[in-house]
Amino acid sequence: MNDTLASAPHQAARPGAPVGPAEVSRRHLATLRSIIATWEERKRFRWDLEQMSRANPHLIDDIGLTRRQVEAEIAKPFWQA
Repeated sequence: MNDTLASAPHQAARPGAPVGPAEVSRRHLATLRSIIATWEERKRFRWDLEQMSRANPHLIDDIGLTRRQVEAEIAKPFWQA
């Protein structure tokens, strides 16, 4: 058996070993999906916070926020932490 072909999968798994364009694309796609999921989570949280502040403003005090803090959080764009 050819030693070069037998060791090829092990070389790709080693840290620092060169990776192909398909692997790089998969990593970029995974990173992009993670970013989008974070944005969706922020958007949903801020929407929920706004609904809570309108329907049950007393709950805002219960979670330890001021009205000004809630308004500042709701006003942030989804990409801002």
